[in-house]
Amino acid sequence: MKKLLEQILKFGVVGIICFIIDFVITMVLSTVLRSALSMGTSQAALVAAFFGFVVSVIVNYLLSMKYVFVRREDMDRKREFIIFVILSVIGLLINEAIIKVCIDVIYVKWAWLNTLVGPTLATAGAKIVATGVVMVYNFITRKIFLEQKEEA
Repeated sequence: MKKLLEQILKFGVVGIICFIIDFVITMVLSTVLRSALSMGTSQAALVAAFFGFVVSVIVNYLLSMKYVFVRREDMDRKREFIIFVILSVIGLLINEAIIKVCIDVIYVKWAWLNTLVGPTLATAGAKIVATGVVMVYNFITRKIFLEQKEEA
């Protein structure tokens, strides 16, 4: 149990680092896309979140496989990276779906919410919700598919 808690803490630290990378890219790029290209809030948020997610996945792979998970001896690095990317793409789809629902269904459709928060705060809130859900998904799936199983 102590080892699992230690692993969760390491995963959390890696997650915070990657979240900061992802969040900064998402927020800066969505603001640029809204102002420079006149994109709508939802479209700008989704495009920016995609790029933030891709950069953070690469950093996450490098840090996770070095500091968090014990590599499987029966899996070569190419296969490991492909599985990591596939799991991450599923996480990206979950991420994008949650952002879309948060902005297009909740933020846009609830007029009173528009008066309380602007598009930047709506994007930030959607990104935080999506990140929380995807973080749990990532830990569970990476532990199942990428980590060396302990001998009983």
